[in-house]
Order: sequence, then C-alpha cells, then structure tokens
Amino acid sequence: MILYRKAAPLRLRRFVAPATPFWCATTVAPYGAKRAVPLSIDYLALRASGAEKLEVTVSENVRAELERAKSIDGPVLIDAVEAAELVFRRGEEVLAFCESQELPALYLASTEGVLPEARRDLVVAIAAWPLDLPRLTSLFARAQARDLQWGVTLPLLHPVTTDLAALTALADLSQKYGAKFLAPLVLDIDATAKQALAANADEEMFSTLFHEDLEPLLVATERHLCALAAERGMDDFILPPRWSERSNWNAAVLLTRTAARMMAMELDHDLASTLSRSAGAIATLGKPLTRIAEAASLSIIGTIDETSVAVLTQWLQSGRAEFVDAVDAKWRVRRDYGAGGGTMNEEG
Repeated sequence: MILYRKAAPLRLRRFVAPATPFWCATTVAPYGAKRAVPLSIDYLALRASGAEKLEVTVSENVRAELERAKSIDGPVLIDAVEAAELVFRRGEEVLAFCESQELPALYLASTEGVLPEARRDLVVAIAAWPLDLPRLTSLFARAQARDLQWGVTLPLLHPVTTDLAALTALADLSQKYGAKFLAPLVLDIDATAKQALAANADEEMFSTLFHEDLEPLLVATERHLCALAAERGMDDFILPPRWSERSNWNAAVLLTRTAARMMAMELDHDLASTLSRSAGAIATLGKPLTRIAEAASLSIIGTIDETSVAVLTQWLQSGRAEFVDAVDAKWRVRRDYGAGGGTMNEEG
C-alpha cells in the first residue's frame, strides 16, 4: 500500500557555486520524504536508507510557492524520481515554471519514474535505480524517441551496482540508445540501507558491508564507470543544461569537477583546494569571463590562481584545457586494469 500525505512544503535550496554531482544553482523537490521499500534514496541529500513502507509527501501549490520565492536562478535541478511523478506530475509543474521563466533545467528521473517531453534548455538525468535492465531499456528507448538531451547516473550501492558485468551492461545499453553521459552517483549509505542490501547476502558479503571500509571500492567503481563512459564516447559527469556556453557558472563547474577528482585520487590536495576556491570566486564574479578575456587577461582577476587562469583561458578559446584533460585521463581507470596515481603540476 502507498500512503500519500498531502500538503508538504516545497523543498527549495539555493547554491552560490556549483557542487558535485548536479552542478545546479537551485534545487526544487515537489515531493517530501519519498520512501521506497526496501531501500530509499534521497537524491538531494545523497543518502540511502532502508524503509519498511511506501510513502511520499506532496506539495500542493507548486507554482504558487515558486512564484513567492524571492529569486530562482538557473540551472535548476528538479527532483522527480520514483513513481510519485506518475501520479501527481509535480515535476512537470516545476518544469513548466522553469520554461516560462526561461530557466535551464536538469530533470532527475529514475527507473520507476516518468520522462518529460523535450524542451529547450532541458537535460534529463535518469537515475538507474533499481538497476533493472529490461525496464531501463524501455525507458532509454522512450528518451531516444522523444529526442531528449539525456544521460544516466548510477547510484553506487555495493554489491548491486558495483558488479563489473552489470556496469558494462549498463554502459553498453546507455550507448545504444544515445545517452550523452554516464556518471556515478556517490551516496552516504546508512546502516538501515546496508541491512536492506544485505538481506539476501551470504555471510561474507554481510561482513563486507558492515565491517570493511568500502570507500576504496566505491572510488575505484566511480573511476571504472567513468572509464567505461569515455570508451563509449559519452561524457562521464552529469551534464548541466547549456553546457556548451562559456559562462561563469560552467567555468566554475569545470574547476570544481577537476578539484573533486584530484581530491578523490589524493592528488595534490593544496592545488585541488585552490582550484575549488577559484571556482567559488568565478561563480560569484559580477562580470562575464568572456568579456574580461576579450579586454585583457584573466590574470587581472585577483581572486583566482595561476593554474585556474591557464585552464580557463584555454577553455574559453577551444572548449578544452590540457590540465583538465590530464586529470580526467588519470581519473578514468578501469577496476580490472588497476589504479593510477602521481602528482600534478600546471603542465599536467
């Protein structure tokens, strides 16, 4: 039985700078505490927990609440995962509001959810949970038929979504139906979620879930999935809408993503922290980088470091940066090939 409890407030959160994994300035969740048996994922809090019953809270006056908000900046993340969207279509209401305000949107769906119709400045991210390949095949085919700009994100839940064969099958399926990206989603997995994952596990797997440090395996799986995506010509991170634009926000995404990967690889923490700080400065800069670059060098911006200046100068000119490419190449390592390490400098 599904218990729908009405009149939940709209969950709305703003960010002054982009943050992994969704890179959005505003997140909007028209549903409150979504619970799915036996395991529930809060995609905004990036947390997995166990659940004994199905229930969801639903916002009643989505557009009115959005209109009362002081300001909503794009890109906007719309959390419309799971089956509640099939019934209430509140995610569609948020999407219609974004379209009326010309706000770029990232629409988060899932295996048990529903896809929107194609719209301008819309990216759809399909969370592949549950990892049910027949159902995902049908969903991916619909995404392709609707000519959506879409991709896949996979919640990393050991052992279900860390199996190498399952990862390869998902990568092949994503490529077959034209996904633009395939990206891992790292979660905080609480004890109740581990209990749900261990329900049918043997004694060894139970011990692994509760008594071993899973972080090295999860980081290795992140890198493995990114390598699979790159091998198949897909991006390996969730693409924000309007990613092709040379905007300050996208520049901050580039630096933040690079810094996060360096930190995960334990690769020059000081430089990674510096890049992250520069990303925050760029995101809040009052003048467009493109205008500054046309008039002078980005080095006149006193709040960003030399490496960031070099990275962003190349990126503004060509859409790529050698330093970023070098970090990405180190990051994309398959689990069945082994892991890399080392140090980075400005030359990569």
